[in-house]
Amino acid sequence: MFGQQRFDAANIRYLGEIEAWVRERFQLCAEMIVLVSEQQNSTPGFPKKETVVLFWLDTERRYRFRVFKPVSLVTLGDIPIRWLLPSLLDDSGENCC
Repeated sequence: MFGQQRFDAANIRYLGEIEAWVRERFQLCAEMIVLVSEQQNSTPGFPKKETVVLFWLDTERRYRFRVFKPVSLVTLGDIPIRWLLPSLLDDSGENCC
């Protein structure tokens, strides 16, 4: 998880666009944390790259969703609609950071 990963500078623009879409869709202010990353996936039957989004509405509630596409292919239509927010609650009990 914390191993060295190759960084594609071209993806910075896509990461910023996805973050902006998430902030708009879920009405998140600038002080709220939004993390967008592209991760390798080695699970059989899944795409090789996926986009993972984490965000917090407060210090206690973390939300998470995955898009099974690399960041360069994610569109606004891939971002879940706002009324799905309760289903995005990440209560897995794992610490991410």
